Amino acid sequence: MDRIDAMRAFTTVATEGSFTRAAERLEMSPQLVSKYVSQLEQHLGTRLLNRTTRKVHLTEAGTRYWQGAQQILDEIEAVESQLGDMQESAQGRLRVSAPVSFASHHLAPMLVEFQRQHPAVSIDLQLNDRKVDIVEEGFDIALRIGHLRSSSLIAKRIAPVRLVTVASPEYLAEHGEPARLEDLQGHRYLRYSYVENDAILPMHRWLREKGISLGNEVACNNGDVLVHAAIEGGGIAIQPTFITGPAIAEGKLKVLLEEHEPEPMGLYAVYAHRQLMASKVRSFIDFMDGYFGDPPYWDRF
Repeated sequence: MDRIDAMRAFTTVATEGSFTRAAERLEMSPQLVSKYVSQLEQHLGTRLLNRTTRKVHLTEAGTRYWQGAQQILDEIEAVESQLGDMQESAQGRLRVSAPVSFASHHLAPMLVEFQRQHPAVSIDLQLNDRKVDIVEEGFDIALRIGHLRSSSLIAKRIAPVRLVTVASPEYLAEHGEPARLEDLQGHRYLRYSYVENDAILPMHRWLREKGISLGNEVACNNGDVLVHAAIEGGGIAIQPTFITGPAIAEGKLKVLLEEHEPEPMGLYAVYAHRQLMASKVRSFIDFMDGYFGDPPYWDRF
């Protein structure tokens, strides 16, 4: 016996005062309605309705059960209605995980504009460069940068991420500007060291693959620090243009060895399910798609 169906059958009979009218309202046969009510009475071990040939009446136990059952059914209907509204219109709390540097530079205007268009959505943005488990940690969406491996998660590419080799004009004036890969030999290197994160792939690996032996280095797990160090003349860095773009445009950094750029990566929105996706998630992904432009605005220097 389905308890909810039996409750619904019983309360409808009690409200309508007739098995026939209850059956019409529920769009099922009178026999099935009667079966549900009989099964419910057997389950409860008490009679809920006194039946006559013309009408049914609630027993004392039936009156008490009807009040509680109606309240339960009303609450179920309210919850289902709320979920339906959430599917039809974007609302509720959206939990997003994003890389620290990208979010610091580029997410604030986007989030503000998204909320203007979807005021019923609240946003909980958590910044972390590690790869979060979006299911275990309760995130709706994770923004990730890299070459994504296959997984059970769904990933939508939002924008390309270009990597460039840069140094300040002052550093190059003092140490020389490399024109070939071999000229990097002995230069100071500002290395991204968050090796747990395969979003920004460890760039020293790329240099080793090219057979380049570097001099003293500064290693840091934050790209912004490395870019600022490069601007101050600390060495050569390989960082995304979404961080370096403004400094390149202002002449504080110079792009080197463009013909040897590492393979571009991508900014991806990663989420758990494609089917029955909450409207807040679908709306956020649709909003991000194309928001940064093609090419992204940070590459227009």
